[in-house]
Amino acid sequence: MTPPPSTPISRWYLALALAGLVGTWFFNLRYFLSGGSVAPERFWADAMVNPLTSAITVDVYLSALVFAVWVWRETAPLSRWRSLAWIALCFCIGLAVALPLYLACRDHAAAPRR
Repeated sequence: MTPPPSTPISRWYLALALAGLVGTWFFNLRYFLSGGSVAPERFWADAMVNPLTSAITVDVYLSALVFAVWVWRETAPLSRWRSLAWIALCFCIGLAVALPLYLACRDHAAAPRR
């Protein structure tokens, strides 16, 4: 049995996931190398340092929460461990990676098999 063909949209999603990984982690690594931390009190103080970063932080975290609920609800009860992997990817690596990668996998699975 051959895997389903890669579609143009799934390749686009994969490119966006890669761009999300490189684009966000460039800044994340700079943050951590300059003494940044994921300790909640330090992280949230840094994330909310001004109105612009506060707006971006709230926007991204609310979007990540919506993504997590969507993935959980869309996943069949017998494969909930997969949804937990997507949710972990979202909150540990980033929404800009998890969302397009999820959509690429979803598109790939839905593509007609030859």
